[in-house]
Amino acid sequence: MSTSTVLETEEHQALRAAVAALGKRYGREYMTSLVSEGGHPRELWAEAAKAGFLGVNLPEEYGGGGAGMAELSIVLEELGASGSPLLMMIVSPAICGTVIARFGTDEQKRQWLPGLADGSLTMAFGITEPDAGSNSHRITTTARRDGGDWLLTGRKVFVSGVDIADATLIVGRTEDARTGKLKACLFIVPRETPGFRRNRIDMEVHAPEKQFELVLDDVRLPAEALVGDEDAGLLQLFAGLNPERIMTAAFGIGMGRYALGRAVEYAKTRQVWKEPIGAHQAIAHPLAQAHIELELARLMMQKAARLYDAGDDFGAGEAANMAKYAAGEACVKAVDQAVHTLGGNGLTREYGLASLITGARVARIAPVSREMILNYISHQTLGLPKSY
Repeated sequence: MSTSTVLETEEHQALRAAVAALGKRYGREYMTSLVSEGGHPRELWAEAAKAGFLGVNLPEEYGGGGAGMAELSIVLEELGASGSPLLMMIVSPAICGTVIARFGTDEQKRQWLPGLADGSLTMAFGITEPDAGSNSHRITTTARRDGGDWLLTGRKVFVSGVDIADATLIVGRTEDARTGKLKACLFIVPRETPGFRRNRIDMEVHAPEKQFELVLDDVRLPAEALVGDEDAGLLQLFAGLNPERIMTAAFGIGMGRYALGRAVEYAKTRQVWKEPIGAHQAIAHPLAQAHIELELARLMMQKAARLYDAGDDFGAGEAANMAKYAAGEACVKAVDQAVHTLGGNGLTREYGLASLITGARVARIAPVSREMILNYISHQTLGLPKSY
Protein backbone atom coordinates (compact mmCIF):
# COMPACT_ATOMS: atom_id res chain seq x y z
CA MET A 1 0.00 0.00 0.00
CA SER A 2 1.43 3.40 -0.95
CA THR A 3 1.73 6.23 1.55
CA SER A 4 -0.86 8.29 -0.31
CA THR A 5 -3.58 5.70 0.26
CA VAL A 6 -2.88 5.77 3.99
CA LEU A 7 -2.96 9.56 4.26
CA GLU A 8 -5.56 10.45 1.66
CA THR A 9 -9.11 9.31 1.14
CA GLU A 10 -10.44 7.94 -2.13
CA GLU A 11 -12.02 11.36 -2.67
CA HIS A 12 -8.62 12.99 -2.31
CA GLN A 13 -7.10 10.58 -4.80
CA ALA A 14 -9.94 11.21 -7.24
CA LEU A 15 -9.40 14.96 -6.82
CA ARG A 16 -5.68 14.54 -7.54
CA ALA A 17 -6.42 12.58 -10.69
CA ALA A 18 -9.01 15.07 -11.95
CA VAL A 19 -6.77 18.10 -11.35
CA ALA A 20 -3.76 16.32 -12.89
CA ALA A 21 -5.82 15.63 -16.01
CA LEU A 22 -6.81 19.29 -16.25
CA GLY A 23 -3.24 20.47 -15.70
CA LYS A 24 -1.92 18.10 -18.34
CA ARG A 25 -4.17 19.69 -20.95
CA TYR A 26 -2.51 23.06 -20.30
CA GLY A 27 1.03 22.33 -19.09
CA ARG A 28 4.24 24.30 -18.98
CA GLU A 29 4.12 25.58 -22.55
CA TYR A 30 0.78 27.25 -21.84
CA MET A 31 2.34 29.18 -18.96
CA THR A 32 5.56 30.13 -20.75
CA SER A 33 3.63 31.43 -23.76
CA LEU A 34 1.46 33.55 -21.46
CA VAL A 35 4.55 35.04 -19.84
CA SER A 36 6.04 35.97 -23.23
CA GLU A 37 2.74 37.56 -24.28
CA GLY A 38 2.16 39.34 -20.95
CA GLY A 39 -1.12 37.50 -20.46
CA HIS A 40 -2.86 35.81 -17.54
CA PRO A 41 -4.00 32.16 -17.24
CA ARG A 42 -7.68 33.11 -17.55
CA GLU A 43 -8.70 29.96 -19.45
CA LEU A 44 -7.16 27.61 -16.89
CA TRP A 45 -8.50 29.71 -14.00
CA ALA A 46 -12.01 29.60 -15.47
CA GLU A 47 -11.90 25.88 -16.16
CA ALA A 48 -10.55 25.09 -12.69
CA ALA A 49 -13.29 27.25 -11.20
CA LYS A 50 -16.01 25.58 -13.26
CA ALA A 51 -14.84 22.18 -12.02
CA GLY A 52 -15.13 23.43 -8.43
CA PHE A 53 -11.39 23.29 -7.79
CA LEU A 54 -10.76 26.95 -6.93
CA GLY A 55 -13.35 27.20 -4.17
CA VAL A 56 -13.05 23.69 -2.80
CA ASN A 57 -12.10 25.09 0.64
CA LEU A 58 -14.91 27.66 0.88
CA PRO A 59 -18.29 27.11 2.60
CA GLU A 60 -20.95 25.28 0.61
CA GLU A 61 -23.59 27.88 1.49
CA TYR A 62 -21.60 30.41 -0.52
CA GLY A 63 -20.94 28.17 -3.52
CA GLY A 64 -17.73 26.53 -2.30
CA GLY A 65 -16.87 22.87 -1.92
CA GLY A 66 -17.18 22.83 1.86
CA ALA A 67 -13.79 21.11 2.21
CA GLY A 68 -10.51 22.57 3.49
CA MET A 69 -6.84 23.26 3.00
CA ALA A 70 -6.11 19.55 2.52
CA GLU A 71 -8.15 19.64 -0.68
CA LEU A 72 -7.08 23.08 -1.90
CA SER A 73 -3.40 22.21 -1.48
CA ILE A 74 -3.95 19.07 -3.59
CA VAL A 75 -5.33 21.27 -6.39
CA LEU A 76 -2.35 23.63 -6.43
CA GLU A 77 0.21 20.84 -6.06
CA GLU A 78 -1.19 18.88 -9.01
CA LEU A 79 -1.47 21.95 -11.23
CA GLY A 80 2.15 22.74 -10.37
CA ALA A 81 3.25 19.18 -11.07
CA SER A 82 1.78 19.58 -14.58
CA GLY A 83 3.78 22.77 -15.11
CA SER A 84 0.84 25.16 -14.83
CA PRO A 85 0.45 26.35 -11.22
CA LEU A 86 -2.04 29.11 -10.41
CA LEU A 87 -0.19 31.40 -8.00
CA MET A 88 -3.32 33.44 -7.23
CA MET A 89 -4.86 30.36 -5.60
CA ILE A 90 -2.54 31.03 -2.67
CA VAL A 91 -3.93 34.53 -2.33
CA SER A 92 -7.55 34.61 -3.44
CA PRO A 93 -9.32 31.47 -2.10
CA ALA A 94 -6.68 30.41 0.47
CA ILE A 95 -5.83 33.65 2.30
CA CYS A 96 -8.63 36.08 1.47
CA GLY A 97 -11.40 33.49 1.15
CA THR A 98 -10.43 31.89 4.45
CA VAL A 99 -10.25 35.20 6.35
CA ILE A 100 -13.62 36.39 5.03
CA ALA A 101 -15.28 33.00 5.62
CA ARG A 102 -14.02 32.88 9.21
CA PHE A 103 -14.25 36.52 10.27
CA GLY A 104 -16.17 38.53 7.68
CA THR A 105 -19.59 40.06 8.23
CA ASP A 106 -22.60 38.38 6.64
CA GLU A 107 -22.60 41.09 3.99
CA GLN A 108 -18.89 40.60 3.22
CA LYS A 109 -19.45 36.87 2.88
CA ARG A 110 -22.39 37.39 0.52
CA GLN A 111 -20.49 39.96 -1.52
CA TRP A 112 -17.21 38.09 -1.95
CA LEU A 113 -17.32 34.37 -1.24
CA PRO A 114 -19.52 33.20 -4.14
CA GLY A 115 -17.28 35.05 -6.61
CA LEU A 116 -14.06 33.82 -5.00
CA ALA A 117 -15.49 30.29 -5.15
CA ASP A 118 -16.55 30.36 -8.81
CA GLY A 119 -13.50 32.35 -9.95
CA SER A 120 -15.48 35.37 -11.16
CA LEU A 121 -13.92 37.52 -8.43
CA THR A 122 -10.26 37.61 -7.43
CA MET A 123 -8.71 39.21 -4.38
CA ALA A 124 -5.05 40.13 -3.75
CA PHE A 125 -3.36 40.34 -0.35
CA GLY A 126 -1.09 43.16 0.83
CA ILE A 127 0.99 42.67 3.97
CA THR A 128 4.72 43.15 3.15
CA GLU A 129 6.11 46.68 3.46
CA PRO A 130 9.39 48.21 2.25
CA ASP A 131 10.78 48.74 5.77
CA ALA A 132 9.06 45.89 7.64
CA GLY A 133 9.92 42.89 5.47
CA SER A 134 8.81 39.73 7.25
CA ASN A 135 8.23 41.55 10.54
CA SER A 136 4.45 42.06 10.65
CA HIS A 137 4.83 43.90 13.99
CA ARG A 138 6.58 46.76 12.17
CA ILE A 139 3.76 47.42 9.71
CA THR A 140 3.25 51.17 9.39
CA THR A 141 0.17 51.26 7.13
CA THR A 142 -2.33 52.91 9.46
CA ALA A 143 -6.08 53.42 9.49
CA ARG A 144 -7.75 56.24 11.35
CA ARG A 145 -11.40 57.02 11.77
CA ASP A 146 -12.93 60.00 9.98
CA GLY A 147 -16.58 60.22 10.95
CA GLY A 148 -18.13 56.92 9.89
CA ASP A 149 -15.30 56.16 7.43
CA TRP A 150 -11.73 54.93 7.63
CA LEU A 151 -8.71 56.69 6.11
CA LEU A 152 -5.94 54.26 5.16
CA THR A 153 -2.37 55.45 4.51
CA GLY A 154 0.81 53.48 3.80
CA ARG A 155 2.83 51.43 1.31
CA LYS A 156 3.01 47.74 0.39
CA VAL A 157 5.44 45.82 -1.82
CA PHE A 158 5.49 42.46 -3.62
CA VAL A 159 1.72 42.23 -3.89
CA SER A 160 0.74 39.65 -6.53
CA GLY A 161 -1.94 40.15 -9.15
CA VAL A 162 -3.28 43.57 -8.13
CA ASP A 163 -3.89 44.39 -11.80
CA ILE A 164 -6.35 41.50 -12.18
CA ALA A 165 -7.77 41.49 -8.64
CA ASP A 166 -11.14 43.09 -7.97
CA ALA A 167 -9.91 44.13 -4.53
CA THR A 168 -6.92 43.78 -2.23
CA LEU A 169 -7.12 42.66 1.39
CA ILE A 170 -4.77 45.15 3.09
CA VAL A 171 -3.16 44.54 6.47
CA GLY A 172 -2.99 47.79 8.40
CA ARG A 173 -2.99 48.97 11.97
CA THR A 174 -5.43 51.02 14.00
CA GLU A 175 -4.75 52.91 17.21
CA ASP A 176 -6.28 51.45 20.35
CA ALA A 177 -8.18 54.31 22.02
CA ARG A 178 -7.48 52.85 25.47
CA THR A 179 -3.73 52.18 25.20
CA GLY A 180 -2.61 54.27 22.24
CA LYS A 181 -0.88 51.19 20.79
CA LEU A 182 -1.29 50.14 17.18
CA LYS A 183 -3.03 46.82 16.52
CA ALA A 184 -3.40 44.78 13.33
CA CYS A 185 -6.56 45.00 11.23
CA LEU A 186 -7.64 44.02 7.71
CA PHE A 187 -9.46 46.11 5.12
CA ILE A 188 -11.00 45.25 1.75
CA VAL A 189 -9.86 47.88 -0.78
CA PRO A 190 -11.52 47.71 -4.24
CA ARG A 191 -9.08 48.14 -7.12
CA GLU A 192 -10.36 51.50 -8.41
CA THR A 193 -10.68 53.21 -5.01
CA PRO A 194 -9.41 56.83 -5.20
CA GLY A 195 -5.96 57.24 -3.65
CA PHE A 196 -5.11 53.55 -4.17
CA ARG A 197 -2.19 53.49 -6.62
CA ARG A 198 -0.09 50.60 -7.94
CA ASN A 199 3.34 50.51 -9.56
CA ARG A 200 4.56 47.34 -11.22
CA ILE A 201 7.85 45.90 -9.92
CA ASP A 202 10.15 44.61 -12.67
CA MET A 203 10.90 41.02 -11.65
CA GLU A 204 13.32 38.39 -12.99
CA VAL A 205 10.83 35.65 -12.03
CA HIS A 206 9.03 34.30 -15.10
CA ALA A 207 5.37 34.14 -14.08
CA PRO A 208 2.15 35.50 -15.56
CA GLU A 209 1.24 37.02 -12.18
CA LYS A 210 2.77 40.49 -11.88
CA GLN A 211 4.16 42.01 -8.67
CA PHE A 212 3.27 45.49 -7.48
CA GLU A 213 4.14 48.22 -5.04
CA LEU A 214 1.01 49.83 -3.60
CA VAL A 215 0.66 53.39 -2.37
CA LEU A 216 -2.32 54.25 -0.19
CA ASP A 217 -2.74 58.00 0.27
CA ASP A 218 -5.62 58.73 2.65
CA VAL A 219 -7.72 56.08 0.95
CA ARG A 220 -11.27 56.61 2.17
CA LEU A 221 -13.13 53.42 2.99
CA PRO A 222 -16.60 52.87 4.43
CA ALA A 223 -16.94 51.32 7.90
CA GLU A 224 -17.93 47.98 6.33
CA ALA A 225 -14.52 47.67 4.62
CA LEU A 226 -13.07 46.48 7.93
CA VAL A 227 -13.04 42.69 8.09
CA GLY A 228 -14.42 41.26 11.29
CA ASP A 229 -13.77 42.61 14.75
CA GLU A 230 -11.32 45.47 15.16
CA ASP A 231 -10.05 43.83 18.36
CA ALA A 232 -9.32 40.43 16.77
CA GLY A 233 -6.87 41.62 14.13
CA LEU A 234 -3.90 39.37 14.91
CA LEU A 235 -6.12 36.29 15.18
CA GLN A 236 -7.63 37.10 11.78
CA LEU A 237 -4.23 37.81 10.28
CA PHE A 238 -2.68 34.53 11.36
CA ALA A 239 -5.78 32.63 10.28
CA GLY A 240 -4.86 33.75 6.77
CA LEU A 241 -1.10 33.22 7.07
CA ASN A 242 -1.27 29.52 7.94
CA PRO A 243 -3.15 28.69 4.70
CA GLU A 244 -0.65 30.90 2.85
CA ARG A 245 2.25 28.78 4.12
CA ILE A 246 0.45 25.51 3.39
CA MET A 247 -0.32 26.64 -0.15
CA THR A 248 3.22 27.93 -0.72
CA ALA A 249 4.41 24.46 0.27
CA ALA A 250 2.02 22.98 -2.31
CA PHE A 251 3.36 25.43 -4.90
CA GLY A 252 6.97 24.39 -4.17
CA ILE A 253 6.22 20.67 -4.10
CA GLY A 254 4.34 20.89 -7.40
CA MET A 255 7.18 22.78 -9.10
CA GLY A 256 9.73 20.34 -7.72
CA ARG A 257 7.71 17.36 -8.94
CA TYR A 258 7.44 18.89 -12.42
CA ALA A 259 11.19 19.49 -12.67
CA LEU A 260 12.01 16.05 -11.29
CA GLY A 261 9.60 14.41 -13.73
CA ARG A 262 11.30 16.08 -16.69
CA ALA A 263 14.74 15.04 -15.40
CA VAL A 264 13.71 11.42 -14.84
CA GLU A 265 12.19 11.23 -18.32
CA TYR A 266 15.42 12.61 -19.81
CA ALA A 267 17.66 10.31 -17.73
CA LYS A 268 15.74 7.24 -18.96
CA THR A 269 16.23 8.05 -22.62
CA ARG A 270 19.42 10.10 -22.93
CA GLN A 271 22.25 7.78 -23.98
CA VAL A 272 25.88 8.86 -24.10
CA TRP A 273 27.66 5.54 -23.43
CA LYS A 274 26.22 2.05 -23.46
CA GLU A 275 23.33 2.65 -21.02
CA PRO A 276 20.95 5.59 -20.52
CA ILE A 277 22.51 8.15 -18.16
CA GLY A 278 19.91 7.29 -15.50
CA ALA A 279 21.65 3.94 -15.00
CA HIS A 280 24.62 5.77 -13.49
CA GLN A 281 24.36 6.34 -9.75
CA ALA A 282 25.88 9.81 -10.01
CA ILE A 283 22.71 10.73 -11.93
CA ALA A 284 20.22 8.38 -10.27
CA HIS A 285 21.01 8.94 -6.58
CA PRO A 286 20.60 12.76 -6.51
CA LEU A 287 17.26 12.37 -8.31
CA ALA A 288 16.20 9.75 -5.75
CA GLN A 289 17.21 12.11 -2.94
CA ALA A 290 15.21 14.93 -4.48
CA HIS A 291 12.16 12.66 -4.69
CA ILE A 292 12.53 11.64 -1.02
CA GLU A 293 12.76 15.25 0.13
CA LEU A 294 9.69 16.28 -1.89
CA GLU A 295 7.74 13.37 -0.36
CA LEU A 296 8.85 14.35 3.15
CA ALA A 297 7.79 17.95 2.54
CA ARG A 298 4.39 16.74 1.36
CA LEU A 299 3.95 14.72 4.55
CA MET A 300 4.44 17.85 6.66
CA MET A 301 2.14 19.82 4.37
CA GLN A 302 -0.56 17.18 4.83
CA LYS A 303 -0.08 17.35 8.61
CA ALA A 304 -0.36 21.15 8.56
CA ALA A 305 -3.51 21.05 6.42
CA ARG A 306 -5.11 18.42 8.63
CA LEU A 307 -4.38 20.41 11.81
CA TYR A 308 -5.67 23.61 10.24
CA ASP A 309 -8.85 21.98 8.99
CA ALA A 310 -9.39 20.50 12.48
CA GLY A 311 -9.32 24.01 13.98
CA ASP A 312 -5.92 23.73 15.68
CA ASP A 313 -4.49 27.11 14.67
CA PHE A 314 -1.46 26.88 16.97
CA GLY A 315 -0.47 23.36 15.92
CA ALA A 316 -1.10 24.27 12.29
CA GLY A 317 1.15 27.32 12.63
CA GLU A 318 4.13 25.21 13.62
CA ALA A 319 3.47 22.55 10.96
CA ALA A 320 2.71 25.08 8.22
CA ASN A 321 5.99 26.87 8.82
CA MET A 322 7.87 23.55 8.79
CA ALA A 323 6.07 22.48 5.60
CA LYS A 324 6.86 25.74 3.85
CA TYR A 325 10.52 25.49 4.87
CA ALA A 326 10.85 21.85 3.80
CA ALA A 327 9.05 22.42 0.50
CA GLY A 328 11.17 25.46 -0.37
CA GLU A 329 14.39 23.53 0.22
CA ALA A 330 13.14 20.43 -1.62
CA CYS A 331 11.92 22.51 -4.57
CA VAL A 332 15.25 24.32 -5.04
CA LYS A 333 17.17 21.05 -4.79
CA ALA A 334 14.88 19.26 -7.27
CA VAL A 335 15.05 22.08 -9.82
CA ASP A 336 18.83 22.40 -9.52
CA GLN A 337 19.29 18.65 -9.92
CA ALA A 338 16.90 18.53 -12.87
CA VAL A 339 18.80 21.26 -14.71
CA HIS A 340 22.10 19.57 -13.89
CA THR A 341 20.81 16.22 -15.17
CA LEU A 342 20.00 17.74 -18.55
CA GLY A 343 23.34 19.54 -18.76
CA GLY A 344 23.31 22.14 -21.52
CA ASN A 345 19.77 21.14 -22.48
CA GLY A 346 18.69 22.18 -18.99
CA LEU A 347 19.47 25.78 -19.91
CA THR A 348 17.54 25.82 -23.19
CA ARG A 349 14.09 27.26 -23.71
CA GLU A 350 13.07 24.04 -25.42
CA TYR A 351 13.19 22.08 -22.17
CA GLY A 352 11.76 24.93 -20.06
CA LEU A 353 13.67 24.21 -16.85
CA ALA A 354 16.10 27.12 -16.67
CA SER A 355 13.40 29.67 -15.79
CA LEU A 356 12.47 27.51 -12.80
CA ILE A 357 15.89 28.20 -11.25
CA THR A 358 14.64 31.68 -10.38
CA GLY A 359 11.07 30.57 -9.72
CA ALA A 360 12.14 27.91 -7.25
CA ARG A 361 13.67 30.57 -5.01
CA VAL A 362 10.23 32.06 -4.49
CA ALA A 363 9.29 29.07 -2.34
CA ARG A 364 12.34 29.81 -0.16
CA ILE A 365 11.84 33.57 0.12
CA ALA A 366 8.09 34.18 0.05
CA PRO A 367 5.83 34.73 1.89
CA VAL A 368 8.34 34.53 4.73
CA SER A 369 12.06 33.81 4.56
CA ARG A 370 13.48 30.52 5.72
CA GLU A 371 15.46 32.42 8.39
CA MET A 372 12.24 33.80 9.90
CA ILE A 373 10.81 30.28 9.95
CA LEU A 374 13.92 29.10 11.78
CA ASN A 375 13.35 31.97 14.24
CA TYR A 376 9.76 30.82 14.73
CA ILE A 377 10.75 27.20 15.37
CA SER A 378 13.64 28.11 17.66
CA HIS A 379 11.44 30.42 19.77
CA GLN A 380 8.00 28.83 19.63
CA THR A 381 8.92 25.14 19.43
CA LEU A 382 12.28 24.90 21.14
CA GLY A 383 11.74 27.70 23.65
CA LEU A 384 15.06 29.40 22.90
CA PRO A 385 15.43 33.11 23.79
CA LYS A 386 14.92 35.82 21.19
CA SER A 387 17.75 37.99 19.89
CA TYR A 388 15.34 40.71 18.77
